[in-house]
Amino acid sequence: MRFATARTVTLQGATGHLIDVQVDLSAGLVKTAMVGRPDASISDGRDRCRAALTNSHFEWPATRRVTISLSPADLPKRGPHFDLAIAVGVLGASDQLPRLALEGMVFIGELTLDGRLRCVPGVLPMVMAAAARGIRRVVVPEPQADEAAMVPGMAVLGVRSLRQVVAELRDEPVPCAPPVEPLASGPLLSWRGEARIEDLDMRDVLGMADTRYAIEVAAAGGHHLLLSGPKGAGKTTLAERVSGLLPDLTVEESLELSAIYSLAGCLPAEQKMITRPPFRAPHHSASRTSVLGGGSGRVRPGEVSRAHTGTLFLDEFPLFSADIIEALRQPLESGEITIARGEETATFPARTMFVIACNPCPCGDYHPHDRDNRCSCTEVKRREYRKRISGPIADRIDITRHVEPVRPDEMLDPLARPESTHDVRRRVTAARALQAERYAGTAWRLNSDVPGPSLRESWPLTGEADRLLLQHVYSGKLTRRGATRVHRLAWTVADLAGVGDPGVVEVHTALRLRGGEPLNVAELETARAR
Repeated sequence: MRFATARTVTLQGATGHLIDVQVDLSAGLVKTAMVGRPDASISDGRDRCRAALTNSHFEWPATRRVTISLSPADLPKRGPHFDLAIAVGVLGASDQLPRLALEGMVFIGELTLDGRLRCVPGVLPMVMAAAARGIRRVVVPEPQADEAAMVPGMAVLGVRSLRQVVAELRDEPVPCAPPVEPLASGPLLSWRGEARIEDLDMRDVLGMADTRYAIEVAAAGGHHLLLSGPKGAGKTTLAERVSGLLPDLTVEESLELSAIYSLAGCLPAEQKMITRPPFRAPHHSASRTSVLGGGSGRVRPGEVSRAHTGTLFLDEFPLFSADIIEALRQPLESGEITIARGEETATFPARTMFVIACNPCPCGDYHPHDRDNRCSCTEVKRREYRKRISGPIADRIDITRHVEPVRPDEMLDPLARPESTHDVRRRVTAARALQAERYAGTAWRLNSDVPGPSLRESWPLTGEADRLLLQHVYSGKLTRRGATRVHRLAWTVADLAGVGDPGVVEVHTALRLRGGEPLNVAELETARAR
């Protein structure tokens, strides 16, 4: 029988599908046919595989009709990582490789014309998909062996060339081969990327007690935050310190985030697993594809998904394109983003804490409560600027804070002792531990994840607090969505204060946080002391 099957994985967004690469050699017109909806990169792989086999001193069946079927046939396939599975399938069908050696194994890797392997993006989600289907052995390019080994229970074989793969499958001595270049290179010059954020400390932020508390609540519950204020008030200073308040990622979160970075082709080669929550800050001139995801040829995750489990900082938010702003409704509400393009629909996780910053006007000098107002914008310009944050977007933001410049007496106070990031992170970690215990056995991790019906049924407010919240709904001050978000905020306020069930005080605090009303220091100290 001139037939063999090798297996690989194709990706649709973050979802992997196991693919049977079936190779049949038959008599008839000599040609190589590939069926099963391959894209151009896979179809071109026929020539790459033929050259790789020949230059690796194996034989391509030149006197046979070679039929390569990618099953299931109705699923679109993309990516050059099919090369290795095609090559070993041809070797198995032509009796140059034991067919039994291909069973229970997944092959991932692109081949060069001389038979060496090249790294490919998305190895981690591919291996995770294979593990979900019961596969326990995988072959990947050598630099990506550590990435594949993140999946528990997976036996990973990292190789450099097709000859090494064949030697391993034949149980023969493995020949030498030049090292495989990693997919991503190191940082350029002195650029530190996200590592710069880890050095920033809340101790450097003077005054602004109510805004500091709002940021702590946002970090503890994963709530979306809007910082509004004149230029130079400290919005960026505060936003860049939010991710430092978040605890280290759990193993499950780390796998999810590493899989997203693997899909995007930006997983650091020297880092086995991402352990810290990410901080992403795209410029307001960024394209829709870079922020939301997409791309030509293969849909890739955007900044919204790369900030999964961490913080996405959108500075100068009204200056983003209107279609980007409105498209953020889905991730703000559901914690995921769906990209639909032609026949392909890809959904990526986006449980991201959005931190949005904006000025009160285009020039950034408008101080509504300051008699020395230097704003040069007309009221029409200010109104048009504010309208770019539409009502549906504003309704999905949990906390609003109006940041004013620090007063001289606060900045020069010798007795001021701002808390450090380490101190605040300890409280945030304790509050998240309470949430993890509360939602154990469910699909939710944080208060911001829980849908309204489940909150009201399983984790309701006290009677008086619920009546207070309903009064705001019936009076038109809150929408039903807004009431759910206040309910979630009340639970986070209670978790930070160590209160068993949120009552009137917690709901009152949550309402002020959502509405942008100031919280005085006495209220904050009372909330922390209970």
